[in-house]
Formats: sequence, structure tokens, C-alpha cells
Amino acid sequence: MRKIYLSYLLLSSSLGASEWQAKDIYHDGWIDFNKNGQRDVYEDSKASEEARIADLLSQMTVEEKTCQLATLYGFRRVLKDPLPTNKWSEQVWKDGIANIDEHCNGVRGFVDGINSKPAENALSLNLTQQFFVENTRLGIPVDFSNEGIRGLCANNATNFPANIAMGSTWNPDLMYEMAKVIGSEAKALGYTNIYAPILDIARDPRWGRVVECYGEDPYHVGSMGLQVVKGIQDQGPAATMKHFAVYSVPKGGRDGGCRTDPHVAPREMQQMYLAPFRRAVVEGGALGAMSSYNDYDGIPVTMSKYFLRDILRDDWGFQGYIVSDSNAVKFVSSKHKVAEDYRGAVKECVNGGMNVRTNFSPPSKYIDPLRDLIAAGELSMDTIDSLVADVLRVKFRVGLFDQPYVSDPSLADKVVANENHQALSLRASRESIVLLKNDKSFLPLQRDGLKKLAVIGPNADHTSALTSRYGPSNVDDGVISVYKGLSNLLGSDVEVKYVEGCELASKKWPGIELVYEDPDAAEQKMIDEAVALAAESDVAVVVVGDSHKTVGESVSRTSLGLPGYQQQLVEAVYAANPKTIVVLVTGRPATINWIDRNCPAVVQAFFGGSYAGQAVAEVLFGDYNPGGKLSVTFPRHVGQVPYNFPKKPGSQAEQGKGDDPNGSGKSRVIGALYDFGYGLSYTDFALSDLKLSAANIAAGDEITVTGTVENTGKRAGDEVVQLYLKDNISSVIRYEMELRGFQRIHLKPGEKRQVSFTLKADDMSFLDREMQRIVEPGDFTVYLGNSSTNLPLSTQFTVK
Repeated sequence: MRKIYLSYLLLSSSLGASEWQAKDIYHDGWIDFNKNGQRDVYEDSKASEEARIADLLSQMTVEEKTCQLATLYGFRRVLKDPLPTNKWSEQVWKDGIANIDEHCNGVRGFVDGINSKPAENALSLNLTQQFFVENTRLGIPVDFSNEGIRGLCANNATNFPANIAMGSTWNPDLMYEMAKVIGSEAKALGYTNIYAPILDIARDPRWGRVVECYGEDPYHVGSMGLQVVKGIQDQGPAATMKHFAVYSVPKGGRDGGCRTDPHVAPREMQQMYLAPFRRAVVEGGALGAMSSYNDYDGIPVTMSKYFLRDILRDDWGFQGYIVSDSNAVKFVSSKHKVAEDYRGAVKECVNGGMNVRTNFSPPSKYIDPLRDLIAAGELSMDTIDSLVADVLRVKFRVGLFDQPYVSDPSLADKVVANENHQALSLRASRESIVLLKNDKSFLPLQRDGLKKLAVIGPNADHTSALTSRYGPSNVDDGVISVYKGLSNLLGSDVEVKYVEGCELASKKWPGIELVYEDPDAAEQKMIDEAVALAAESDVAVVVVGDSHKTVGESVSRTSLGLPGYQQQLVEAVYAANPKTIVVLVTGRPATINWIDRNCPAVVQAFFGGSYAGQAVAEVLFGDYNPGGKLSVTFPRHVGQVPYNFPKKPGSQAEQGKGDDPNGSGKSRVIGALYDFGYGLSYTDFALSDLKLSAANIAAGDEITVTGTVENTGKRAGDEVVQLYLKDNISSVIRYEMELRGFQRIHLKPGEKRQVSFTLKADDMSFLDREMQRIVEPGDFTVYLGNSSTNLPLSTQFTVK
């Protein structure tokens, strides 16, 4: 501890920070947080967690308790100083604070000696922690929270693909390993609470934050997200799941100031939108939840006792603390208009069960009205004590009262973005790629005879499109574009030439989606340059799609077509050279009907992270055999939306025929462009030998499903074996079938392997007419295949 203090003096001397005397509170095996010279129960690591919480709570004043119910945003957000100064003793956090969010993580820039290197970052958090341990009365450590949905939000941390890309890996084991990297880098830097995973279900592709979701199916999202919770928390930090709840279906897929009015029935809300959160809590023990901006059935979630207490705590047994999304408390009065003013909003949220308010404003803006409400008798101390106890429980559970500091900040330089972590990032980029079309085995390309390769498109050499928000900072220089990846792979053997072809989003976009206008002279010149290059090349690779301008938070769409003049670029290049491959670097499904009909090969890369360009190059030339599967349905037209999996019987039916009272009209586009779970490979696989461990089981019992998968082709590759379950007859309408298991298997040519799935009672259950979870007697059909529409094997069992 003395080493930490001396390091603080060296750093703070140039920053004008207060040089307080180091406290003699550090003892062998315990810390005298309240500086009374004796080991209190809350300072004793051998005491029970609840005893420690009760002892600490009994010593806290109202001022100290209310400070544990607010977030302080970090350096250059709310805090003006990266390290404590003598002015801190005049601020509201002199009595402590629940958590400091995004402190020194680089989002607001870097300061040499503070956060330009991992070890500096770790030391800065230690020194900030030192203020709270040594200079507040009870020494309650601060919980350092940070974003981390695709890698820790810190300077040059390991950068993984966006969530929509990670969802396409269909590999929970990979998700766990990625989360371990996030958790270990967080721990090395001193962050103790990571705002991940995002467990929202992407049911409307127009919505901007589809890029941050794992997919559209609750079982798939729950399986992937569960491993993120486990991976982060196994390394020490808490995992805070978001956005709870029913956040991802604002009316019309609109984002921005709306984010409200989800049209979701109660049973669908529970079985679809809450299902991944339920697994994260019940199976994963998630220690954090972020309450969302939106309402449900007229009640803002952030003040909803039904969501925050009845469901999250009473039904699921959640033991962590709930932090509001930024502005969620304010929106109760300012947007939702269910409280007269901000003071009233605070009261509603506290009584509803929200623990910690977060906003980009000083914590006093919340703490002051909170204290006024308590003084006026409008909030009970029992309510306050319960909320504070939840916050303290997390702090005890992550070990802050036993070791509040990073023990050796210098080790952070060896942990953050090390070689093993980078290798895993590359693996993730490879596994996330989905081969959508490969007409007459056009891919992989052969190097022999290939002299000139054209690389064209607004995303061909722009690296910003390969990352997304809420992840590592300052990583763009290390991101490999598709053009760079192909150039590196081919070297001097093939001439690789690049032109941009068009801007990603033209100046006239999105207006031209309503009334089309031809490109202006400058825009047409860019397209003409691309056409000229394509005409003189053996093959053209056109890389199109999205960027932060067209997808992401507050960036929703009214069309799913390629933005700007990208479609015109593809068509012009194809006309000049039919050997045109389209690579989609997108953050959502795209309606690419013309491309699918005409171009010989289509590769979906999503936002593939630092190694996206290398991975795409390896796929195009066969150095890596793609095995990803779509976790979202690609509709043919935006007018079909919502169009997704799972679905209720008849809800996505084709036009009527025969005795259908709707007749046999042909007035609309039908069917998906690419279905949920779809993805091609350069090899072939066959499934066989579907067997059940029993033909009949009792309600509540498990059943084992086995099958054999064989690589019948000539290349090694990955297959994702998918299990779907159908309740043939039920007392309420259920989905036509539901995903209930999946495994990604790597096989050499001719290799066979048995796959095994265990269907538990929960997999067969549903909410009955009284909204009680039951397993209903009857017949169930099990399907095995490699997509939601390619299920060659089936069998049945009966629940007695």
C-alpha cells in the first residue's frame, strides 16, 4: 500500500492534487476501513456476507447511504480531474459513491501518465480508490464500472467483432473465452463491474441497435449471453446485463428520443424478451442489471416494481444491483410524463426498486432530491436500506472489501491485448463470417491464373466500419481492412488495386429512398472509376454496407437497402465484370435481392473487429472455410417487417390458397431472403442417427437427444448442428417450433462425430392460461438440421 501512496505523490504533484497523509489502516488480512483501530464485522473476510452488510449498514448515516445510490461519471464526463484533488473533500462524494463509470477509460481522450498505457490506467484507478478507502469515514470502496460488450472499453484493449457478428458464430464456448478476456483485462486495470452482455432481442431490423444484439431468437441470445456473464464473473468483475426490459422493440423500430411504446403482449414479453435475462440471472448469477428508458404497458421500466422487484428479484432471485440507463430517471417526468417533476421521478424510481441512478450530470443532482424526500418522510428508510444493501452486496461479492486495489498495476501491460487475446480476436473474426451465396462453387478463388484483383467499395478500406460502440478505444489503427487483408494475403503474386467507388451514405441519402435522384457528376465519376478498374481485372470484390452513420444507437432506418448509391455501384461493377463478389460489412440484415439473384458469391462479414479484413481475405481464397450462421432473418423487403424466428402458426404465412378464406391472391412478396440459422460452407455435411433416450417421460424429467454429423466433402470445416422442438398440441398458442440446442462442430473430411443435447423441463415449458410456467403433457417433435428451414431429421416423444 505504501508503494501505491508513493506513486500517487509522484503523479499528483504535477496535477495540483491534495497530498494527504497515508493512513495506517492496512493490516495483514484486513483493512481498517472505518479507521477505529479494531476489526469490525464488515472488515472481517471470515464473517458471512449478510453479517458484513448488516454491520456496515448499521454504521452508515443518511448522507453515506444516499451516496451509495448514485453514479459518478469519470474523467472528462463529470469528473474534471483524473486523480483526486483537495476539492473532492467539498463534493457530495466525500461521503462515498456507488460507482464511478468510465473513469480514465479513454473515451474522452488520453493523458500521458494517466491512461495512455494499461499500467497507468490501473494505477490511476488505484489512486482514485485510495481516496474513498482512506478519506471517507467508513472507507467504502467504489465500484469501477465500464462498458465492455465487444471488448473492454479501454485504451487499445482487445477488440472483438460487434455483437451481431459474435452471434453469427453460434459458439457459446467462444463467447465464454471472449468474456474471460474482457473480465481479465478489466480486472488488470481495476474495473470491477462491466456493462455486458446486451441481452436485447433483435426482432425489428430497422432498429439501430441491432448491431449490438446477438440475434433475434431468445434461446440463442440467452445461450450466448449466459456465457458472457459466466466468463466475466469468473474473472472477478460483476456482469451488468442490459437493457432490462423490452427495450429492443420501440414502435416502428424507431430509436433516438422515442425508445418507447413496445407493442408486446404479456406472454410474449415473458417468453421472448425476458427469457435471456432470466437465464443470465437464474443460471449465470448475473450481479448487475441496467434498467431501460422505455415503458411497458404505460409504466416506465425504471420505476416499475413489477419488473425490478416482482420479476427480477422475487421470481428470479436476482441478488445484484440495478443501475439506470443514462437519463432513464429523468425521462419518467420529462418524456413519459408520469411524474410532475424530477423530484417526483426520483421518488417513483426508488419505490420501484431502482438502486443506482446514472446520468451525465453530477451525482448531487440526484442525491439532493433523494435526501429531501427522505427528510420529508416521503421515502422510508427501510426502502433506502434495502437498496443500499444490494449495492454493498455486490461490492462484497466482487472482493472490494478484501482487496480494493489492483495488487500490481505493472502487470496490466502484460495482460491487456496480449498475444493470446489477439489470437482469440482473430478466431472470432473468422468464425463470425457467413457465406450467403456461392453459385457453382465460385469461391474459394484460386491464386493460379489470377493476375489482377479489383477491391472496390466504401467499406473496402475504411476501418471505422469494422468496429462499433461500447468497446475498446483507440484501436482503429490496428484494424485490418478488407483491402489490406487481401493485399497482405496475396503479396506480390497478384496485383491488388483499390478504388472507393462511392461514399457510404451520399449527400442525398436518405431522401433518395423516397424520390430517387441520379448521382451528381462527382458521384458518377467515382462509380465510373470503379467500373474501369473492374473491367480490367480478373475478379472484382465489392465491399459495401454500413458504418456508424447508418446503424447503431439512435440510427434507425426506414429501408433495409444499401445506403446511398452502393446498389448502383454494385450493379455497374457487375455489368463491367460478372465475376463480382459482394462482401457485406453491415450491422443489420440487408435486402439485397438483386445481388443475390445476379452476383455469383455473397459473403456476410458484419462488423468483424480488428481482424475482419484478414478473415474475409482468408475466406475468399479458401485459407479458412466459413462456418458462421445467421442469427437474424434477412427479409426480402422492409414491408415484411417484422419477419423473424420463432414465429406463431400462420403469422408469416404465404398468400392464401384453396379453402383459405383469403383466397389465392398474389399481391405481396413472400418468404425470407435468408432464413434464421442459414449459412453455407465449402464442404458438405450430413446428419443421421437421430435418437432419443426415451419415448415417454414424466413432466419435469429430462430427455437426451443424439445424432451423428459427418463431413462428406473434401475440406475440413465447421457445421452448426441445430435442434428445434415443437409442442404439437398445447393449451395456448405456442411458436411453430423453438430452438432448443446448438453445437458448432469442426470436422475433417470423412470425419464423423456424435452430438448430444439434453432437453430439460424448462426447454419444454411455457406460460399457461394463468401465466404459470408448466410442462404440459402431450407429444413433442424434435428436429435436427443446420438451419431453421433445413431440418432433415425428426422424431417424437411424449410427456405423460
